[in-house]
Formats: sequence, C-alpha cells, structure tokens
Amino acid sequence: MPPRSLKELRKLNEWDLAFKEESSTNPFPSNPDADFFTSRALRATHLSSLRHLYPIPGPIPSEVTESYRNVPVRDGSTIRVKIYQPAGSPPGASPGGPLIVMYHEGGWSMGDLTDEDLNCRMLARDLGAVCVNVEYRLAPEFPFPTGVHDCWDALRWCAAHAVDELGADAVGKGFVVGGGSAGGNLAAVMTHLARDEGLEPALTGQYLCVPALLPEGRVPEEYRAEYLSRRESVDDPVLKDAVRKSGIHDILKPDEGSELFVPFNHPKGHAGLPPAYLQVCGMDPLRDEALIYERVLREECGVKTRLDVYPGHGHYFWTNWPKLEMSRKFVDDTLEGVRWLLDQSPKGTVD
Repeated sequence: MPPRSLKELRKLNEWDLAFKEESSTNPFPSNPDADFFTSRALRATHLSSLRHLYPIPGPIPSEVTESYRNVPVRDGSTIRVKIYQPAGSPPGASPGGPLIVMYHEGGWSMGDLTDEDLNCRMLARDLGAVCVNVEYRLAPEFPFPTGVHDCWDALRWCAAHAVDELGADAVGKGFVVGGGSAGGNLAAVMTHLARDEGLEPALTGQYLCVPALLPEGRVPEEYRAEYLSRRESVDDPVLKDAVRKSGIHDILKPDEGSELFVPFNHPKGHAGLPPAYLQVCGMDPLRDEALIYERVLREECGVKTRLDVYPGHGHYFWTNWPKLEMSRKFVDDTLEGVRWLLDQSPKGTVD
C-alpha cells in the first residue's frame, strides 16, 4: 500500500462538526501561563469531573475485583500497581484469563492509575482478562529513564508472577501490553525490550492508543513527506499548546538518541514484534508517526496490525468529551481491538 497522500492526511485534520461543537461548548481547560504543577492538578481535576459520564463510571465489584500491590524496582524502591480480576477468579484459579499490562497517558509527567480504570475494568469484565495498571514514576520528580525502567521492572514482575500472584494464563490465553499517548510510547518500548531480553512468557500483542513514537527531530528522511501533523495539527483542543510550545524536554529530560524514548528508531528494527492494534485521531499532532509506524510494522516487518482512525477528532477526545457518539464508538473499538489482539495469540481465541 502506498503512503497516504498529503491531501488524504490533511483531510483527516478537518474538524468533525459534532466534535467541534462539543469541544467549543465544553472547552478543554488550559492556562498556558500556569506553572507545570498547577497544570498537572488542573488536568486531574478536569478528568475526575467527567468520569461519571464514562461507559463504566466506577468500580463494578460484582463483576471485577480490584486490589493493589507494591512491586519492587531496580533502585530499591517499590511502585504501586492496580490489579483487576474477573469476579470469582482469585489468584491461582485455573484456567486463568489473558494477562494485560497497561501504562497510562500524561506526557510521562502527569496522570495516575485512574486514567486506565475504564479500560482495565472493561477488559476484565468483557474479555475475562487479568489487567495490571502500572503507576510508574513521573517527571520532573523522576526524569527519563526512571519511568521506562519502572514499566519494564513491573512487566517482568507480571511475567514472573502471572500464575501465582495474578491468576492469569499468559501462555495459553495471551499476554498484551498497552497504553495511550506517553503510555503508548511505553508499551511500544516494552515490546522491543521483551523481544530483545527474551521475556518469558513472550508478549503476544501490543495496544498502541494515539502513541507518541517519533519526535520531529528524529524522523528518517524516507518518511518526512508524510510527517505533517506535529507541525500542522495546531487546532487539537488538548495538544494545541504542546504543538506551539513544547516543554516536555525540559520536564522529562529524555535522550532522543535512545530507543527507550524513540521506539520507532530502534537499532534492531521491529521484526519479531507481536501483533499491534493502533487507534489514531485525525487532528492529533501525534497522528502521522502512528500511521507511519503501523505501515512500517505491517509492510516492512511482517507484523500483523489492526488500525482504527477517527477523522476530525483530537487527542484523547473520548475521555475529555465522553458524551460524543464517537467517544462511545472509540471505547467499543478498544474492546474489539484488544479482543483481536488476544485472538492472534498462538493458543486460542477470546469469546
């Protein structure tokens, strides 16, 4: 399949009318003059005020049990994870469900476990999965690569304790990593680490939701013609300020030469990675790096992919404007996309 034309890419960036109306009526809270910690608190308060509108607005104890665990990491500290299990499936239950490990969004510097509550509850309830939601440490308090190391140490812990602590059947039912935005970046990084380090059991799928994969300064020449959105998607209600002025490098202090930050440019390439499901938004500044990555995985590396694109919608529209019909569709697509990933597992399918 040839690359998308400039006309096709720019068409994706045209406002969906329902999204434009809803985001204008209920604008995303933004104060470009606020300091970082005020912005972090503003984001958390905003999302908390909307969760009662989500398809699963809170705990569902009759269907999903939730618990916390402190997991050791390499510097001698511990980080917290939240575990979601289908009700009636305690650790050690046989046969267990698939294992899914999730990493939340927030620019490596914001967010918490509540950001993945909806997905984890849904996947546990509807797919019988055991989900582990990772509370990796955030910048600027913990700059790069602390959060990456936390995610990898947590993933290794999940793999080692899939049966005895989590009651999951990662070998027979599937083992997936996923996340959105910065969490999608972390999930993509984890798939490469798992391949390179020979993680056992092996990952069987990756869920990359509006992922950050390739900063502008690191785009290989052969893909530059189709890399427009970081420069042109300036109306995205959530990320428009990030397009105009990006302070993430000052906050995170990443190494752009490291595959732990830019998985797209991994020196060993992407062959041998598990199947990938991607969701991409048409107005999102991160749009094109995800579209290019999906094509590279599929056409150049032989990786199975599934792709859903939402023309005229912006970054994380489904959490910020949950009353939109497209927001409900996005959540439904997430469920079906992860179901597809689990069906690619060598040993069986998900009902």
